[in-house]
Amino acid sequence: MNGYRRRSRIIIIHANAALVSNSGCRNHVLRETNAAQCHSLPESIYANGGHGYAMSNPSKTEGTEAQLHSLETRMLCAFIHEATQFNPHGHPGAQLADLARRIFQVEAAAIFDADLHEVYRSGEWFDDVKEVLQNICLFGTATDDRETGLIRRVLQMGKLPIGAMLLRGETSVIVANSIASIIAITFDRYHAFANESRTENARQAEQLRTTVLDSLAHAYKTPLTVIEAASSGLAAMGGLTPTQAGLVSLVDEQAKQLSQLTSRLLTTARLEASDLIPKIEAVAIAPLIDDVMASLREQLSGFSVRVVLPNDDVALCCDRSLLVALLTQYLDNAGKYADFGTTIMIQVVEESNAIVFSVRSIGSTIPAGDYERIFDRYYRSSASASIAAGTGVGLSIAKRAAQAHGGNVWVASDAKEGTTFYASLPRLPRGLPAHE
Repeated sequence: MNGYRRRSRIIIIHANAALVSNSGCRNHVLRETNAAQCHSLPESIYANGGHGYAMSNPSKTEGTEAQLHSLETRMLCAFIHEATQFNPHGHPGAQLADLARRIFQVEAAAIFDADLHEVYRSGEWFDDVKEVLQNICLFGTATDDRETGLIRRVLQMGKLPIGAMLLRGETSVIVANSIASIIAITFDRYHAFANESRTENARQAEQLRTTVLDSLAHAYKTPLTVIEAASSGLAAMGGLTPTQAGLVSLVDEQAKQLSQLTSRLLTTARLEASDLIPKIEAVAIAPLIDDVMASLREQLSGFSVRVVLPNDDVALCCDRSLLVALLTQYLDNAGKYADFGTTIMIQVVEESNAIVFSVRSIGSTIPAGDYERIFDRYYRSSASASIAAGTGVGLSIAKRAAQAHGGNVWVASDAKEGTTFYASLPRLPRGLPAHE
């Protein structure tokens, strides 16, 4: 495959004296070395001033074995020490390949990062080294080929393969396994820092976007209120031609829609605030539902709305404004996507530790793959995006309102039963202060 053959080697215990042959000592060897090569390694690796270990009795295999183990240990310690000094925010692949080649004096080193699909190499390699490394990672290959001098190892965290290592040279099985483990840990550390940085950047970007939305919503609110007042005043004055009256009505209608949108953006900004603390109070559910339905009278005019309560006195300790926002989004969503003339059902179910609200409608269905994402801000299901206009903000408001109480939301949808949005809120949110 690559034309490489292992070179015959002897162990050098002193810089310039070949003292012990490979066949006479152990099943692995250290590479040939000289004074210049020794000085290229950290001095802490070697005794005798960087010139190797002098043996008092080189004929004794046990003494040789002990010194070789000691040398390997010092090499591994140096490798660990330098690897831990790498910048955790920079990818360590190229540095690790160079470090392994330098400290362990192998002819070449190559490392594959499965997450980034990148290969980092040091020394001369054959053209298809990336394919070889990918196969090592994919098939879990761990071999020492004495013919070619290639050492293959899988980089793993637990049982999860995260990459592969390929060395060309000579080292023991234990050392090769240790090098692979150290590289895997260093890779994992880098990816942990990288994920943390991405998460923090995303959080900051989201916080900035929320701040901008809040500022824009407040900036739009005042002129929209003026436009609504002006259009209503023109309509009340009378004396308009049919065309003028139609234009005034259109202005009033669109101004109201923009006002509703800005209100949602303001609600979103409030819900995304990290210091949001719900104002908990005892809330009667029946009157609250009546208020929500009244605010959506126009949107629900083409439907029959049925309310099912366990009893007329059902109540919940919660933030009333947040629960209103949640149910408003659910009902508004039903009004957009339900088939005209069908029944929309609002149901409240009491459970031992929670109260579950649901809004069911008959109309377009939601693919199962969108059940989770549909509650993400700005996400709109491809199945419903063409049916009605929207911003993808509403359901994220419902989700955040439930989470602020320690509750959760979910959806179920099929052609037979229709689409039902659920919200479960604990009867008494834990750790939240009550406000009289």
